[in-house]
Formats: sequence, structure tokens, C-alpha cells
Amino acid sequence: MATASSHVPLAERLRPRTLAEVIGQQHMLGEGMALRLAFESGQPHSCILWGPPGVGKTTIARLMADAFDAQFLTISAVLGGVKDIREAVERAEVARSGLSPQRTILFVDEVHRFNKSQQDAFLPHVESGLFTFIGATTENPSFEVNSALLSRAAVYVLQPLSEDDLRQIVVKAQAIHAVPAIESAAIVRLIGYADGDARRLLNTLETLAVAAEREKLPEVTDAWLLKVLGERMRRYDKGGEQFYDTISALHKSVRGSDPDAALYWFVRMLDGGADPRYMARRFIRMASEDIGLADPRALRLALDAADVYERLGSPEGELALAECVVYLAVAPKSNAVYRAFNEAKAFVKKDGTRPVPMHLRNAPTQLMKELDYGKGYRYAHDEEGGFAAGERYLPEGMPDPGFYRPVERGLELRIADKLRELKKLNNQKN
Repeated sequence: MATASSHVPLAERLRPRTLAEVIGQQHMLGEGMALRLAFESGQPHSCILWGPPGVGKTTIARLMADAFDAQFLTISAVLGGVKDIREAVERAEVARSGLSPQRTILFVDEVHRFNKSQQDAFLPHVESGLFTFIGATTENPSFEVNSALLSRAAVYVLQPLSEDDLRQIVVKAQAIHAVPAIESAAIVRLIGYADGDARRLLNTLETLAVAAEREKLPEVTDAWLLKVLGERMRRYDKGGEQFYDTISALHKSVRGSDPDAALYWFVRMLDGGADPRYMARRFIRMASEDIGLADPRALRLALDAADVYERLGSPEGELALAECVVYLAVAPKSNAVYRAFNEAKAFVKKDGTRPVPMHLRNAPTQLMKELDYGKGYRYAHDEEGGFAAGERYLPEGMPDPGFYRPVERGLELRIADKLRELKKLNNQKN
């Protein structure tokens, strides 16, 4: 199985040398697709390659340099800084002014790690055409890349590799005898373990090849693979785009009253390493935003689940959070308070500062009483039914805004009936 080039990492040995060899991303690289047309145009352009790890961002950038016979320079935003940008500019100027002028493609990996001033340093050179800028990011460029730089670059969204794509990579590795025979069940497990990440698959294949050769195994079996890999791990970025996509799916599942989906996304987040305390805070928010007064017990249950987790920790406390997320999913839904609160905030923001009506003002001093503070106020507890029918509590001249409109679900059914009854009594007094 060892070859003369076996010291070269498998990922490098299998790196595509032409566009036709690229596996995956056919929504961009297929015939007539956007990035394919960019290659065929003969004119490189600045772009952002946005996608999860191991989907070919660096490979596509290298191929673009080859396609345009350009000098390929790379900077890692994790390790680099302004000094590296300055050096890249100098090398690009030398390439452009040499006896055989050459284009430069500057590839910036993890570009979202650069701060605003570092990203700004690219702008004049992109505009002057000194180099073609290609940024790679796993984060949403709308949030992480300066708008000025973003406006000068096309954004291409790369997708995780499919199971068929990953299977092709295994076949290619076997074709160059980089790995031993692998039984079909083990291939399925490997592909699941890679979770759409080609680099992860290749690194795992390389590790398995070394281990199999050491143990003189003629074939990688599923049982042996499971022993080597241990518990199946999933790719999950606790602070990145995938994190926010997953919490969004969880929140929408609760709002949509699907307890199975809510449990699935909850467990996905726990499995990926999300902090259960963060999850507990989100459940409290969901109880307020999406359930509200349709079932006030939901908020209490969310607070109790958070408290239980603080007392028990993981994994015991996670069961209380699971109980909470199921309850939130099946509870009657109302965003009436959430909507009313936002409408009231918007109204106050644009409205003038209306004075408090005199009858609603407090009168702790004799002077204030003499100025009629609190005069005419009706104490609701002294009124029939504990309600001062016809009394107004809004500023003078302000129409009833109707912020709170209870839904016809859960406890808010009874609240709506109560409000209709009180409105009727008010109308009778006016």
C-alpha cells in the first residue's frame, strides 16, 4: 500500500488538478453554472467562497489561479495580519511589473477573522486591479465581511458534500492504493462520520490506513472502524453559522407545535456541544415570546427547568430541559403580548411625551394635593366588581391603541372574554 508519495498528505494527493476533477459543488461548477462561467470568461474577479469546512474553498481558489495563469498567494486570517497583507501587495507589484507580467490571486482563508481595518487594507488594491481577492469563510459574509469589501466581490455559497460525493472520494483513495479494502458497512459509517466534510473524511482515511497497516489488517471492517473511531462525532460549530441555523430550527419547531422536531433539534445541539444553560435561556424566551398568556405555566416550567439544570448539571439536568421543550411545543401558542410590547415600544418611540393625567398622579405632599394631584381618582377596589367602569388610564387625547389583542387559544380565550366584558361596562358609563 505504501508508495513513493505516501509521505504526502492524502488530501494533497487527491486534490483536484482541473475543474473537471472537483467533486461536489455542481450547483456552481456544472455546465452553465455561475462559477463555471467565471472560469470560462478569461477574466478573474474578486469573490467570497462561503461554506462549511472541507467543501473545497481552497481547491477552487487554487484552480482559479491555474486557470488564469496567476501567481497564487495565500494568507491565513487566523495567523496573519497587516504585515502579511503588505508583503502580499509587494509581491503582487513585482509580478505585475516584471519582464513577464503576471496576475496575482490573493486567497485569504477565514477572512471573517480579520477585523475591519485589516479588511479595509485590501480595498485600494482590489479597486486598482493589483490582485484578485478571494476570501474563504465559514461564517455568513453579510455579518462578518465589511460591506465595502463585500460590494466588490461576488459571493458563492458552497454546500456540504453529499453522500455520493464522499463515496467518490473513498473510491479515489482506493484507486491510488492509499487505503486498504473497506467493507461496505464501514464505508457507510465513514461517510456518516465525515458529515459532508471532505477534509475530515480524507484525514480519517489516512489515519485508518496507518492503523490498519500497523495491525496488518487486509480489510477495514465496520466493527474495527467503530472501535477506532469511538463514539460518532458530528461537525458542529458552537459559535458559527450552523449553530444559529440549528437554534432557529429548534425555535421554529416549538412555535410550530412539533414536539418530535423540537426534541430532535434540542438533542442535535446538545450532541454538538451547545451549552445547556444557553438552551435554558432560549426556552425562557420561547415561553414569553410564543406562548405568553395562552399558558402562563410555560414560563414557570422554563424557569424551573433552568433551575433544575443548575442543581443537577449534565447529563441528569438535561432531562428537565427535554421535558420543558416538549411542553413548550405542545402548549397553546400566543404572541399577543410579544406583539403588544413591540407595538407599544414603536408607538412611544415616535410619539411625544404626553403628560400623566392629574387624576393618576400620586400626591404624597400637601402642596401636590392643593395642585389637584390625584383628584378624582377612583379606587378600583371600592367599586362594584373591583372595576371602576368608565375610568381612563391613558394620557388625555390619546386614543385607545389596542396593543394587546389576545388570541382565541388557551387561557387567552378567557382573557379575551374578560376584556370584552370590561369594555362593555366602560361603554355603558361613557
